[in-house]
Amino acid sequence: MNILVLGGIGQLGQCISKVATERGITSISYADEFVGNILDMKVLEDLFVQEKPQYVINCAAYTAVDKAEDEVDLSRKINRNGAENIAKLCAKFDATMLQVSTDFIFEGNVPALLTETDPAVPISVYGLTKLEGEKAVEAILEKHYIVRTAWLYSEFASNFMKTMLRLGSERDSLGVIADQVGTPTYGVDLAGALLDIIASDKKAYGIYHYSNEGAISWYDFAQAIFELGNVDVIVNPLKTSEYPTKATRPAFSVMDKTKIKTTFGIKVPYWRDSLKVALSCL
Repeated sequence: MNILVLGGIGQLGQCISKVATERGITSISYADEFVGNILDMKVLEDLFVQEKPQYVINCAAYTAVDKAEDEVDLSRKINRNGAENIAKLCAKFDATMLQVSTDFIFEGNVPALLTETDPAVPISVYGLTKLEGEKAVEAILEKHYIVRTAWLYSEFASNFMKTMLRLGSERDSLGVIADQVGTPTYGVDLAGALLDIIASDKKAYGIYHYSNEGAISWYDFAQAIFELGNVDVIVNPLKTSEYPTKATRPAFSVMDKTKIKTTFGIKVPYWRDSLKVALSCL
């Protein structure tokens, strides 16, 4: 089966490439923002004609959470309009779409596991535009999987793990938010889950949650990165109020993964175990 990955040179795209190579999947192509420009229907349709995809994974997104508060139109164009364009072409070419979304579509004000049917109440432009992208896909295309994830990191591109390692090598101490709780997601694990959904050949379309197992704060995550990465640095816990940002983040966004595990038989690793693997790949 032909698989097309849009946003293919980004962090998740590189993770998919790694897993696909390990699994010996060769009928997969990766499009960057130029040959796979999700805002240009002509360019995008030419790509569909060329690649003839049966599955399209959309990893292309505007993910600068704070910057999105000032760049609302651009965020919406990429996260909503781009997803809508892909869905339209998937419908035209009879392809199945995997849309990657985020825990930021939730308000995150209740300390309980978030299920796929819980109300979506985004509290940032990024979260709002990603939710709009979800709704656009649902409205246009029956054959879709929306996979919400959280706190993505890996050995590729820029992310929290690599930023912490860099800062830890430059400073004696640093402060990290301790009152926002969620679950990290190792991009390679998420990539494996996306490819597992495709390999299952099930038609269980709809919304799914995927992150690693467990629940921690950013402070806990940073501490584990330094501990397992053998970096000697003092980490001070900060309240959200002590580190103001333009975009408001959910205080608690731990997602329930029961649906994706039971539907596709996917085993979800514990966050600390996956962090060890990611650090060993640097």
